[in-house]
Amino acid sequence: MYPTTPLQSPTDLVRDLKQLGIRAGDTLMIHASLRAIGAVEGGARGVLDALDEAVGATGTLMMVLGARDDWAWVNELPEHERAAHLENAEPFDSLHTPADPDVGYLAEALRQRPGTQVSDHPEGRFGARGARAAELLRDPPWHDYFGPGSPLERLCELGGRVLRLGADFNTTTVLHWAEYLVELPDKRRVRRHRRVAGSPAPEIRHVDCLDDSDGIVEWPGEDYFALILRAYLETGRARVGTVGRARSELLEAADLVRFGVAWMSSHFAPQASVRRM
Repeated sequence: MYPTTPLQSPTDLVRDLKQLGIRAGDTLMIHASLRAIGAVEGGARGVLDALDEAVGATGTLMMVLGARDDWAWVNELPEHERAAHLENAEPFDSLHTPADPDVGYLAEALRQRPGTQVSDHPEGRFGARGARAAELLRDPPWHDYFGPGSPLERLCELGGRVLRLGADFNTTTVLHWAEYLVELPDKRRVRRHRRVAGSPAPEIRHVDCLDDSDGIVEWPGEDYFALILRAYLETGRARVGTVGRARSELLEAADLVRFGVAWMSSHFAPQASVRRM
């Protein structure tokens, strides 16, 4: 018989979160790997119970959800061909379409959790719960959904923090806000088409934004978000510890974005200026 690892309780995770530096009233954007955290009583629900308790009634949790899109391949086609292929696509519905599987199951569990608010956007959909959820998610921009007026900008304005629980190093969504802030010529942009729920019938709409899939510049080698995060952690400005069994980091969102803007400006175009934040 192989020894079994005992289940962790939500109370165990609350202890770990507080040791990492989570405070009551915090506004947190979360990236998490349930596998890295390890087995917890209640599964994803137990992890969310712990996060809710750690920030308390005055705190807020937010995650990027995106949206499952079985028709994403259409956006690899020439623009004039896309609408015809999308005519039979399942329309995006902000309240019912599952989260993008790439963001992890905890995001889908958050979406389904009673009390979670969800923004209405097929590409840049966020879920948030708690005291500042409505403030973070109100009036999301349709185009440039990670840019000005986005939940990412508001997270920084509100003194929010980024909590990473065993997440991959290239998974730090707030750095997309840094991509909008850095002043560079000819940032790469994309246009995507989606079939969305509408009144009285579904409609096909396009979304214009910086290229948040392949990057705003040509960049060989490792994902530059991972390089930025590693460089930031080397400064010692993040809190680092273990939550459950996951390597975890707690970062100040605005400080990370400022660092990301400076890094991009230096590495992508040394002559580029940086817009004041």
